[in-house]
Amino acid sequence: MFFERPKSGELAVLVHMNLAAEADQESPKELEELAISAGADPVEFLTGSLAHPNPKFFIGQGKLEELRELVQMHDAQLVIFNHALSPAQERNIEREIKCRVLDRTGLILDIFAQRARTHEGKLQVELAQLDHMSTRLVRGWTHLERQKGGIGLRGPGETQLETDRRLLRARMKSIYKRLDKVRKQRDQGRRSRKRAEVPTLSLVGYTNAGKSTLFNSLTTSEVYAADQLFATLDPTLRRIEIDDVGPAILADTVGFIRHLPHKLVEAFRATLQETIEATLLLHVIDCHDDDRHDHIAEVEGVLREIGADEVPVLEVYNKIDLLEGRKPRIDRDQDGKPVRVWLSAVTGEGHELLFEAVNELLADDVFHDKLCLQPDEGQFRARLYESGAVLSEQYDEKGSIILEVRMQKKDILQILSHLGMARDRCFPVEVSPW
Repeated sequence: MFFERPKSGELAVLVHMNLAAEADQESPKELEELAISAGADPVEFLTGSLAHPNPKFFIGQGKLEELRELVQMHDAQLVIFNHALSPAQERNIEREIKCRVLDRTGLILDIFAQRARTHEGKLQVELAQLDHMSTRLVRGWTHLERQKGGIGLRGPGETQLETDRRLLRARMKSIYKRLDKVRKQRDQGRRSRKRAEVPTLSLVGYTNAGKSTLFNSLTTSEVYAADQLFATLDPTLRRIEIDDVGPAILADTVGFIRHLPHKLVEAFRATLQETIEATLLLHVIDCHDDDRHDHIAEVEGVLREIGADEVPVLEVYNKIDLLEGRKPRIDRDQDGKPVRVWLSAVTGEGHELLFEAVNELLADDVFHDKLCLQPDEGQFRARLYESGAVLSEQYDEKGSIILEVRMQKKDILQILSHLGMARDRCFPVEVSPW
C-alpha cells in the first residue's frame, strides 16, 4: 500500500497559499525542504492569497489555470500542496490538470515510509498511510463505483470499492494487533529500566535540529544522520555514563514539525512513549535557524498533545559553529539551575558542559558527604567500598572511621536496609542526619 517512488526524482510543482482566515501559516521554505527530502525535484513554486479555500479546488479558477500551465510547461509528474486537501479536492484538481496531486499530510507520510527501518516503524507508517488512503480509494476505482447489471456482469453483491474498503479494514485491524504486541514488549523494557531506576534522557526537537548528530557524538554510535527532514524515524536507545548518576539511557526520537498530522501522532504514540516516560528531555534547538522560536513553540505543542509537558526539560542550543563568535556555555535560572546549554554536535564543543548540566539536574538524589562509622560497622564500610562510593578515609582521635562518600541516596539506603541498619544509624559529620 506504500506510495510508488521512481529511482529519479519526480518533477514537482509546489503550491502555497496565504490564507487570510489562518493566523498560523505553513512555511513555504519548509514545503520545499519536505519535497526534496521525499526525493522530488521542485521546478516551480505557485503562491498566492486566499480569503477562504475553494470547496471544490481549494484554489480559485485563475490559480487553477495557472497551475495547469505550469504543469504542462515543465512536464511535471507531481503537484504538492502545502495544505491539507480533502479527497474530493484532490480528485477534482487531478481531473483538471491531468497530474497527480499530493497534500502536505500525504507528503509527510511518504517521507516516513522511506525512513522507516524497524518492524514497528514500518507498521506504524503503513497504519497511518492506510488510514489516509481509506478516504481516497474512489480515485482508483471510479469505473467500479456502481454495480453493473446484465448478463455476464452480475457480481457477488459487492462492488470493487466495497471489497477494497473491507480489505483495508482487515489489514488495519491486523496491524493494530501486531503493534499492540510490539508495544507490550517495549513497555516491558521500560518497566525493567524503571525497576533498576535507570534514568532516561530523551532527545526531542524540531526535525533537522541535529538530534541524531548529537546522539552519535555522545554515544559514539552510527545512527543515520543527514541534513534533511525526518532523517530519524525509529527510536534508538544507548547506554551512557554520567558521573554522579551512573548509567543512564539516551533515546533519539523522531523530529517534530509544524502541524504534524494527528494520525501520525496517533500512529507513533508508542514510539513517543520514550519521550512521555523520560526522566529528562533534552530539547535540541537549531540556534542558527531564524524560525527557531516558532519551532520551539511547535515542539512544546506536540509535547502537550502527547502528555509529556510535565517532564523536566533542558534546552540544548545546537550548531553554535554556524554562529560567529558564539562560545559554549551554560545558562542558569535565578536559582543557579541549568536551563540551557550552547554547543555544537558536529565539532564537539560544549559536550562536557552538557554532561555537567545533566549531572546537576539528575544528581539531586546523590549523597555526597562525610559519614562517621564505629569500629563495629566494618560490614557497612565494606559494602560502601564494594560500591566504589568511598572517596577518602580517615580516623579521628576516638578511633571512629570518617568516610567521604558519594553515591545515590537510594543505593546507600538499600545497603542500610540489607544490613538491617536504621536509617539514622549512619549520619553526616557536623551536619544533621539526612
